[in-house]
Amino acid sequence: MNHTNNQVILDVEEKPKALKWLALSFQHLFAMFGATVLVPFLVKLDPSVALISSGIGTITFLLITRGKVPAYLGSSFAFIAPLIAAKAAAGPGAAMVGSFLAGVVYAIVALLIKFSGYKWILRVLPPIVVGPVIMVIGLSLAGTAVNMAMNDAKGHYSLLSFSAALLTLAVTIICSIYFKGFFNLIPVLIGIAAGYIYSLSVGLVDFAKVTSAPLLKLPDFIIPFADYTPALTPDIIFLIVPIAVVTISEHIGHQLVLSKVVGRNYIKDPGLHSSLFGDGVATMIAACLGGPPSTTYGENIGVLAITRVYSVFVIAGAAIFAILFGFVGTISAFISSIPQPVMGGVSILLFGIIASSGLRMMIDSKIDIGDKRNLIISSVILVIGIGGAALKFSDKFELQGMALAAIIGVILNLVLPGRSKEEIIVLEEDSAKKHTVA
Repeated sequence: MNHTNNQVILDVEEKPKALKWLALSFQHLFAMFGATVLVPFLVKLDPSVALISSGIGTITFLLITRGKVPAYLGSSFAFIAPLIAAKAAAGPGAAMVGSFLAGVVYAIVALLIKFSGYKWILRVLPPIVVGPVIMVIGLSLAGTAVNMAMNDAKGHYSLLSFSAALLTLAVTIICSIYFKGFFNLIPVLIGIAAGYIYSLSVGLVDFAKVTSAPLLKLPDFIIPFADYTPALTPDIIFLIVPIAVVTISEHIGHQLVLSKVVGRNYIKDPGLHSSLFGDGVATMIAACLGGPPSTTYGENIGVLAITRVYSVFVIAGAAIFAILFGFVGTISAFISSIPQPVMGGVSILLFGIIASSGLRMMIDSKIDIGDKRNLIISSVILVIGIGGAALKFSDKFELQGMALAAIIGVILNLVLPGRSKEEIIVLEEDSAKKHTVA
C-alpha cells in the first residue's frame, strides 16, 4: 500500500483514543455542516432531518463498503432545482418519491457495474456530457441565489438585506483565498457566521425562537404512508431521476481522488459498485425520512488530505454527532433563524463554483470545444438546460430543464459521428494517473 503522504496520522482501519476520537469527529462534522444544512434550507426541508439522514446514510455507506472507504455523505446540490419544482408541483411527498427513485437508479447501475465492469458508464457519461450538465445545475440556480440575496422576507428589494448577502459573500471569499489549513475548508461556515452576526446587529434576525426552543425536539420527518401516500408518476420520474446521471459521475470522480489521497484503489476494492450502491442506499434512506438526496462530499476529501486522518471511525463519529445534533431543538431553531440574504450570499459563490467545476471538468479532460461535435453537444445541453426547455406529453407529464438536457446530451454523444476521436476517461489501475471531480 503506497500513500501519497507517508506521515499518516490515523490510517483507515485505526481507531483513535476516546478524547481524540471525539475531537476529530466533531472537527470533521464541522467541515461538512455548512453545505449539509444549506440544501434543505433552500428547498424548504427541515435541516435537522438532513443532519440525521446524512449521519445514518454515512454509517450505512461505511457498512456497505465494509469499513474500507472513509467518505462522509451530505446533502446533494445537484437535486436542488428538481426538488423545488417537484414540491411546487405535487408537494414534498412527490419530491421524496423522486429522490428514492434516484437512489434506486444508483443501485441498478451498481449491479450493472458489478457484473459488466465500469468502463461502459464512462462511455455513456463522458466529460463532454457531464461537464455542461454540471454547468447547467449551477447556472440554473443563479436566479434563486440572487433573489435570496437582494430581497427581504416579503420578496421586495432591500438594500439592507443585500448588504448582509454581500458581506457574507465577501467573508466567504476572503476565507477561501487567504485562510490556510482546516479553516480554508470551512469558508461557507465562517461566511454564514459572519453574515449572521452582521444580520443580528442590524435587526434581520429573530433570535427569540432560538432562546425559546426546547433542548430536545423531534424533527419534521416526512414519512411515507404516514405523512403521504407514495405515488409513482411519469413527471416526477423524469423531473428528478435523470439527475442521477450527474451525481453518479460525481461519485466516480470522488472515488478516484479519494483513492489517490488515501493510497488505495477504491475502484477495485471494495469496488465502484460497492461504493455506488452505498451512496444509493443512503439516498433512499434520506428519502424515507424526508431529507434531501445524499452524495459523497468533496469537503470530506479536503479534510482527509489536510489532517491526514483517514480513520473510518472518525467518519462514523462525525455521523453520530450529526444524528444527535438533529434532535437538538436549539440547533434546529438556530439554523432556521439564519436570514435568507445570508444564505443567498453564500449561494452566489457556491452555485457559481458548481458551474465552474463543470467547465473545469472539460478543461482537465482536454475537451476540444473547437471540434464541431463537442461544440454542438455542449451548446445544446447548456441552452436547453438553462433556458428551461420542456417536452410536454400531457398536463401531468413533462420532461424539462436539467433532466431533458442530460438525456439529450447522452443521446447526442451516442449518435453523433466522430465519437472515437474524443477523449474518454479511463480509470487507471493505480487510480492515480487521471482524476476528474464534479
